[in-house]
Amino acid sequence: MQKFDAIRPYYDAEINEAIHNVVQHPMMKALMNFTFPEIDDAIWKEQLKKTHSIRDFQRNFIYQSVQKVLEKSSEGLTTSGFEKLDKNTSYLFISNHRDIILDTSLLNACLFDNGLVMTASAIGDNLVKKSFLLSLSKLNRNFLVQRGLSPREMLMSSKLMAEYISQLLLRENRSVWIAQREGRTKDGNDATNPGVLKMLAMGCEDKNLMNYFKKVKIVPVSISYEYDPTDALKMPQLMAEANDEIYIKEKNEDFMTLLSGIIGQKKHIHIHVGEVLNSELDEIATEYDNSNKQIQALAQVIDDSILKSYKLWPTNFIAFDILYKTNKYAHLYTEDEKSLFERRLELKIDATNEMMVESFLNMYANPVVNKSKYD
Repeated sequence: MQKFDAIRPYYDAEINEAIHNVVQHPMMKALMNFTFPEIDDAIWKEQLKKTHSIRDFQRNFIYQSVQKVLEKSSEGLTTSGFEKLDKNTSYLFISNHRDIILDTSLLNACLFDNGLVMTASAIGDNLVKKSFLLSLSKLNRNFLVQRGLSPREMLMSSKLMAEYISQLLLRENRSVWIAQREGRTKDGNDATNPGVLKMLAMGCEDKNLMNYFKKVKIVPVSISYEYDPTDALKMPQLMAEANDEIYIKEKNEDFMTLLSGIIGQKKHIHIHVGEVLNSELDEIATEYDNSNKQIQALAQVIDDSILKSYKLWPTNFIAFDILYKTNKYAHLYTEDEKSLFERRLELKIDATNEMMVESFLNMYANPVVNKSKYD
């Protein structure tokens, strides 16, 4: 068994056999019928069976699926910053994380549209327990983040993943996407977990940690949805945390969240890719000689980039004004937009539960609070 076999996506040489194994699966039929509603099953099956690389699978099938998702469940995707990236260069995209599948799928669609190197993307192995989902993720160049391990196993797993990410970026010229923290942001407060950066640092053979982070070319990514399609689904966990209770997921909760994120209404979406971190890393190296302090400072630099460039929507300003009983941002939304948001609030959650209402509003209002710190 090769070193990275437990976590890596398929190699191109394995793609065709993997497709043959899943082409008859009912979930593949559902995905393809959603993506190509006008096309007879026999035609897409034939095309799938002729696929021999991840790039072809992504370009001919997954990219088309993403376009259909945007058409059916959004009012459009806008972008900024992609023009600053070099076409033949790999980058380490560190992103805020709102939706299990869409964050990375949308980023890759944008990279493809701009002729840039698409990513290998981290995904928790808890999300791909079903064999079809595991195959689909490996076909789509996802690598596995192993969850639920003992502390010793976690250390070994983190080192393996860090070495794999380093190999992708520095030897294979493959971009990588990783979320700034484990799990999606549920309260609207996007913050980089230094633990993610410590894991990445395990792939460093350079004595100078900031030199290594310069080599892998970190690009902070900010993604924002006007409506979070899984907002109500995040409530039970937020309620448990507010009451200092341990939250236990329902059996199919991850899968239902995954599905809701794809088909739920999002209205407008924006992705901003920041500048490659460079001079900031020199400053950190000069200011701190302790690696822990360097990592804390780097987390802050990534946060600053993501929060400053986060696109705020009318929903964010409406939630802020309702939550804080003010009209501070009333000029940034219409009465119709406010009514629509209030209607969503009524339909999605128990309006008599004050804590739940507050949590729901905070989810949308916190990005306004966080961005205002940079004004």
